Amino acid sequence: MEYKVEEKSAPGREKVEVLGATFEEGKPEGEELGKWRQKLESREEKLKYLQSGERYWYGEEWYGSEKRKDPA
Repeated sequence: MEYKVEEKSAPGREKVEVLGATFEEGKPEGEELGKWRQKLESREEKLKYLQSGERYWYGEEWYGSEKRKDPA
């Protein structure tokens, strides 16, 4: 893959080379796109999926990437 390099001005310097976009453009394809309900088989798996998502956003514990369970 060939990378795009752009020249931009920077504070304290004249021009610098900046690496442009490094991804391949496109959209996901397929009929199964976004159908999480069909991917999870049982009712318990679906509830676990939803509860873990709600715990991350609405929980008081914040055991996501923001805070460690055990302090260092």
